[in-house]
Amino acid sequence: MSRCSLFAIVLALTASVSASVQVQAPSNGANVSTPVQYVATATTDCPNGVAAMGIYTAPYQLAYKVQGAKLNTKLSLSPGTYNTVVQEWDNCGGATKAPITIIVGSGGGGGGSTFYNLQKNPAWKGYALLPPGYGICQSCNNGGPQVKWSWTPNVGDPSKSGASTETSINGGTTDYADVLWNNHLIGDFSSQNLPDKDHKLVPTLHYFTYDVWFYATDVEAAQALEFDINQFEGGKSFIWGHECRVAGGHEWDTWSNPGEKWVPSGFSCYPVDGWNHLVIQVQRTSDDHLLFQSITLNDQKNTLNRYDSPTSTSWYGVTINYQLDGNYKEEPYSIFLDELNFTYK
Repeated sequence: MSRCSLFAIVLALTASVSASVQVQAPSNGANVSTPVQYVATATTDCPNGVAAMGIYTAPYQLAYKVQGAKLNTKLSLSPGTYNTVVQEWDNCGGATKAPITIIVGSGGGGGGSTFYNLQKNPAWKGYALLPPGYGICQSCNNGGPQVKWSWTPNVGDPSKSGASTETSINGGTTDYADVLWNNHLIGDFSSQNLPDKDHKLVPTLHYFTYDVWFYATDVEAAQALEFDINQFEGGKSFIWGHECRVAGGHEWDTWSNPGEKWVPSGFSCYPVDGWNHLVIQVQRTSDDHLLFQSITLNDQKNTLNRYDSPTSTSWYGVTINYQLDGNYKEEPYSIFLDELNFTYK
C-alpha cells in the first residue's frame, strides 16, 4: 500500500468521527451564583473514546480539565457575564465544544449551589400511591390497571428551554390514585455524582429552593399538585411537603411530619392553564426544626413561616419529589415541567 493510500484511509477515518458534549448544568443563559457547578458528559465515535473534558471561561483560558468523558466541578467566578465553553478532546485528535453563557451574580441573591433543568435528568423514578393508605404500591407499574402514568422528557412544545418533560396520569381503575416521582440528588443513590460518602456535605445544608415552571392544559382535572423537598441527616427525616389542592379547594397545604397529615396554610392556590412559575423556599433551622418559609406562584408570594419537627430515619441525603393526584374519577391530565432548578446551601 502506498503512503498516499494509507494517508487517505487515515483521513477518511478521522473525518468520519463525530462527537457531542451534553451539559446538564449550568443551562445556557442562566443567572447563577458562585461557585458555579458544571456537570457535563461527552460521547464520540472515536474507537479509542474521549480523552478529556475541560471548561474555558474565556478564549484561551482553560479553567478546568479532567480525564475521561465526565465532568463535575465547581468554579469560583467573579460577578459578570461569561461566554464559557465546555469541550471534549477525543483520542483520535478531534475536539467538540458546547458554548454556555452564564451571568454570575454578586451573591446578594443568597448564593448556594444549583442543579439546573432537573426535568431532563433521567434518574426520576415513578411510583403509584393508592388509597386509602397511599403507601408505595410495589406491584403497580405505569401500565395500570390501578393507575396509568407516563414521564416523557425532551418535549419541544410547550417548552421554555426547548426540552420540557410531560408528566401524565392516564386514567385507571382506582379513583383518587396518585403518582409520585422522586429524584435522589445528594447522598444515597445520588443522580448528581454527589454521594457524600464521608457525610461532610449534607449536614452543612440548611437552605433549599425548589424553582420550577409548569404548563397545564386542564389543571382543574387535578385533585392536587405536590412539590416536596426532603433532607435525611443525623437519623432525622425532614419532609417539606407542599400541596396545591386544586379540586380540594384551591389552597396550599404543608406536611406535618409527626402528624403525617396536611396542614392548611390559609393561602389560595390557583394555577392557570398555560405557564405557571413556582418557587418554594424552606429551611432546616440551627436547632433541627423544619421551617416552611414561603411559596411564590406566578409572582404572588405567600410567607408561611410555619415550624415543624422531624421524625426518625435511616436514610441519608437530599431528595426532591413531584406528584400528580388523581380526582374522584381518575380523570386523565398532563402537566409539563420545565426549567426545574434546585438550590441548596
